Amino acid sequence: MQSQCTIGNFGDDVRSDCRVTLEIRDNGGREIVIESKVKALFGKSIQKLTEDILDFYKIENAYLKIDDAGALDYVISARIEAAIKKCIDTKEEFLLDALPQNTNLTRRDQFRRARLYLPGNTPKLAINAGIHQPDGIILDLEDSVAPPKKYEARFVVRNSLRNVDFYGAERMVRINQLPMGLEDIELIVPHGVNLILLPKCEEASQIHDVVAKIHDVQKDKEKASNIWIMPIIESAKGVMNAYQIASASPQVVALAIGLEDYTADLGTQRTEEGKETYFARCMLVNAARAAGIQAIDSVYSDIDNMDGLNHFATEGKSLGFEGMGCIHPRQIPVINAAYAPEEKEIAKAKRIVKAFHEAEEKGLGVVALGSKMIDPPVVKRAQKTITLAIKSGLLAEDWRDHE
Repeated sequence: MQSQCTIGNFGDDVRSDCRVTLEIRDNGGREIVIESKVKALFGKSIQKLTEDILDFYKIENAYLKIDDAGALDYVISARIEAAIKKCIDTKEEFLLDALPQNTNLTRRDQFRRARLYLPGNTPKLAINAGIHQPDGIILDLEDSVAPPKKYEARFVVRNSLRNVDFYGAERMVRINQLPMGLEDIELIVPHGVNLILLPKCEEASQIHDVVAKIHDVQKDKEKASNIWIMPIIESAKGVMNAYQIASASPQVVALAIGLEDYTADLGTQRTEEGKETYFARCMLVNAARAAGIQAIDSVYSDIDNMDGLNHFATEGKSLGFEGMGCIHPRQIPVINAAYAPEEKEIAKAKRIVKAFHEAEEKGLGVVALGSKMIDPPVVKRAQKTITLAIKSGLLAEDWRDHE
């Protein structure tokens, strides 16, 4: 263990964060120094929070300095806890009360059209991310977090899962590659994560390792079984093993592809035309469909090219994808529009759903549209199209009353 350490971020371009410097001493009591532009307003509350945390960990002799850039309590507590655990051996967690809405579970067939990636160690981006209404918010512990910062990022992500209002977005975390990702799971699983993204997935055994770790950490076995997994395929080997990965566990609800790393693995460049990734995207969609789960497309990294984004998303939908990742909030409405059902899709779905309800009302065991029998999976897909049309604002909730 260390006797002193520095955790967090501080500087001219840092907001809603803080830097904590901690030194554990043998004597002398506590010396707490708070430097903050908002000290006049919040200095006393920061002081009290700091004292509460030190009391919780029974630290009587220490120097602790906080350089504050407008951090909220959940960020300050995450930074202080990370610093303490660098200096003393303890498994105790200092937790603020979780928001009630951050304890809900999500469905395996949840809409996952636009999923917004946020760097896990940059709290300013998470605070208001939910107002942009993505279907999912991904707190990232992998590529967007520098290796020396990964340890402290876990505490910020854990507290974000508990204390940030995501306005109904599915709470997702991209863990690190295994085996490091198993350490991430220890900290996030008990605290409201809905879905774990597993990067660089190449074999079904990696899914088994993640599932086993989730069940080991989560004492509530029902909740453990409802923490979903989305493997990300990012290599040629992963593409060839896509079906085995997709069908490795009932907790796998979607299969995503990461085209930047995939093209690097091929030794080629990703292009706007996309010939180099067409095979992999089709393989992934077929593997996902064969396993009965969702197929999720890659991110589109040029945040200034909305026409290119629209083309990529529209193409993805035509290949069978149900959504994609995004790296900027302004990409969300473009993606949602591209993945919204078209008029012909809605019209067909309405006919099928009406036929289904008519069959139900008549007590019939089969659904027919004209002389054609409609299979249950087709009815389910039509119902999903109707729900998505309503969610996209293309159809009124009471549409059947006006037909």
